[in-house]
Amino acid sequence: MTKSRKSPMRWASALSTRPFLESAVEEVVSQALATLQDSADLGMIFISSAFASEYSRLLPLFREKLPGVPLIGCSGGGIVGMTQRGKAREVEGEPSLSLMLAHLPGVKVQPFYISAEDLPDLDSPPDTWTNLIGVPMSESPSFVLLADLQRVNDLLQGLDFAYPGAPKVGGLASSGILGGSTGLFGDRFYREGAVGVALSGNIVMETIVAQGCRPIGKPYWVMEGERNILLAMQEDDGSGLPSEPCGVKRSPLEQLQELVQGLSEEDQRLAQQNHIFVGVVQNGFKQTLEPGDFLIRNLLGVDPRVGAIAIGDLIRSGQRIQFHLRDAETSAEDLDLLLRRYVQASSAQPSPSGALMFSCLGRGEGLYGEPNFDSQLVSEYLHEIAIAGFFCGGEIGPVGGSTFLHGYTSVFGIFREKE
Repeated sequence: MTKSRKSPMRWASALSTRPFLESAVEEVVSQALATLQDSADLGMIFISSAFASEYSRLLPLFREKLPGVPLIGCSGGGIVGMTQRGKAREVEGEPSLSLMLAHLPGVKVQPFYISAEDLPDLDSPPDTWTNLIGVPMSESPSFVLLADLQRVNDLLQGLDFAYPGAPKVGGLASSGILGGSTGLFGDRFYREGAVGVALSGNIVMETIVAQGCRPIGKPYWVMEGERNILLAMQEDDGSGLPSEPCGVKRSPLEQLQELVQGLSEEDQRLAQQNHIFVGVVQNGFKQTLEPGDFLIRNLLGVDPRVGAIAIGDLIRSGQRIQFHLRDAETSAEDLDLLLRRYVQASSAQPSPSGALMFSCLGRGEGLYGEPNFDSQLVSEYLHEIAIAGFFCGGEIGPVGGSTFLHGYTSVFGIFREKE
């Protein structure tokens, strides 16, 4: 359904930490509606796993207070929303409920649910996917995806195939440390699958994917790879192409060990504490590499017998990689840099009014040693913006034009009017 344009786009977020579900729902609905000051065309609900035994009661409570408003949402290990004083807050380890309401004039809002059985094969034509979502490719939609699905990578690849270039953000529902089943919400409560919404028309969703890493050493060309095993690599000489091998052939493990030995004492400590990752370059022939050019993947292990390295993704000859380190300071600097670039690049565009945050359970207070770091940093750069979201078991966001499932990442979908 597309709503005609009569007033500006508005987003409103509300957060409750009340321990009783009815009172929490009452608080977020009344606060969000008072902030929105207009009709709601979309609602997104994020509920902590502390309410796991009451998930099935959630939608009836919201339906009573928000009749006719399309609703999607999921459970999370931590919840993000706005306090009554207009401050972004991340609640971890205690009961919490967040509601984001949006007034979207000139925007088509298309919610959808995909079960594991509904998921098309990857060799299916694009029409299979567009018919499933209910939005033609010509409408250039943006997607928010909330999933509890084993084949989530198939979902992302299929949507990229059917809607190339369309931004997609979201996360995997997580029951968190308090236990309980995860769940998704659409027209009813689901225990598996994916719910989402496609937004098209007078709306732009811009994305920030903060992977929280910094490169070390030089890039390498992958000379030999088998599935996720790196068997041979060669240091990039800066020419943009692999050079002819010379001298004694060294294994990837030997080259990594040499790299680590040349680091500072602090960086060596991080490497020894398993804070080292692999960045896979998404534009293989770009000579000057920047943070957004890498897809960060885990370094899973090494085989000292042959000097091979196992990576948390498929690897093949002809790709370029660069090793990375991650810590709290690096994660903070990475997000700060991306936000600064975003503000500079969008200065001539209409101001954003809403943002969704999908952050890894490994970030938050456990990483930074202080609460609300990522969400408040966004608020410092994007003044008076409504923020909502949750801590995920995996974050969905684009890198290099394709959509991936990430870890240790904060993904943001930032909304503004097109005109």
